[in-house]
Amino acid sequence: MKAVVYRGPRDVSVDTVPDARIERPTDAIVRMTTTNICGSDLHMYEGRTSFEKGQVFGHENMGQVVEVGAGVDRVKKGDWVCLPFNIGCGFCENCERGLTGFCLTCNPGTAGAAYGFAGMGPYQGGQAELLRVPYADFNCLALPEDAEEKQDDYVMLSDIFPTGWHATELAGLLPGETVTIFGAGPVGLMAAHSAAIKGASRVFVVDSHDDRLKLAESLGATPIDMRRCDPVTEILGQTDGRGTDRGCECVGYQCCDRHGQEANDYTMNSLVAVTKATGGIGVIGVFLPADPGAKQELAKQGKMAFDFGAFWFKGQQIRTGQANVKAYNRRLRNLIHAGKAKPSAIISHRLGLQDAPDAYKHFDDRDKGWTKVVLKPAA
Repeated sequence: MKAVVYRGPRDVSVDTVPDARIERPTDAIVRMTTTNICGSDLHMYEGRTSFEKGQVFGHENMGQVVEVGAGVDRVKKGDWVCLPFNIGCGFCENCERGLTGFCLTCNPGTAGAAYGFAGMGPYQGGQAELLRVPYADFNCLALPEDAEEKQDDYVMLSDIFPTGWHATELAGLLPGETVTIFGAGPVGLMAAHSAAIKGASRVFVVDSHDDRLKLAESLGATPIDMRRCDPVTEILGQTDGRGTDRGCECVGYQCCDRHGQEANDYTMNSLVAVTKATGGIGVIGVFLPADPGAKQELAKQGKMAFDFGAFWFKGQQIRTGQANVKAYNRRLRNLIHAGKAKPSAIISHRLGLQDAPDAYKHFDDRDKGWTKVVLKPAA
């Protein structure tokens, strides 16, 4: 089968690799019809992780089941399914509690497994023609009859829509409240979309890219261009000095300050400053235990100069961690089916699998107009 393979920093190719196959009775094989390039893929693409050469990218996946193992009961050949990026067993202590992003079975020695992701187990990704799905009965989200028609929406259930929703959940956002979101990448935009669906009275989105800020505005948010103002001062000014009830960090460890210089503490300290006393901050941007490629010494150790005094004095709360996709994906699927959510609105490019190397380059360079890339392996 054809697949997008990591060859080294900023070097990917579309190669022929062994077909995905049934390895255990609980597996299914899914023919990929839509698979996305995620901002998290760029950490690996840039060589800023332990992603191994020869690994296949892709954790935002959906398609049609073409084969099932003898132990699969619910999922049938021909079903349209979306796969949560985090792989769960369904029976460990964390999965039973709904914390499928921290499964204790699928990646022995740590908590959490995923397709095509550094440190998340041996599982190949879905930027390929076929994908092996472990524990298929548990991990496959069956899609309704409009799956093929709306697959550009449903594929977002694999990661960015639930992750954006999770950011607002971690922050504790309630209807009628205000929220500041740092980052107008795909996940930040989905956090803004989620906040609007949940009834936020005002949503501020901070970024430094015109195209992304325009998309944020189209989703009903107030865009804040950090190149032209200090975002904390601007948002305090627009909220009579009070700040917002909640904050969401949707950038991660490679965040930059107003001058475009990498500073892994910038978004977190800005959120402490702009969020009201006793407010909640949700952090779903990726932060790593170590980042050898960082320029700052603290950042190399996975640490930051965090303004803990202000955070403590304001009595705020921070909750973090990757989204437990299965906690949300069924309900979010229903919103898409009912026409009340349209996450595909942020897609900028729909390309064939063979176009992946060029797409990675443009997306990594943050070239104008490259906001969300969807690959079509069957095209």
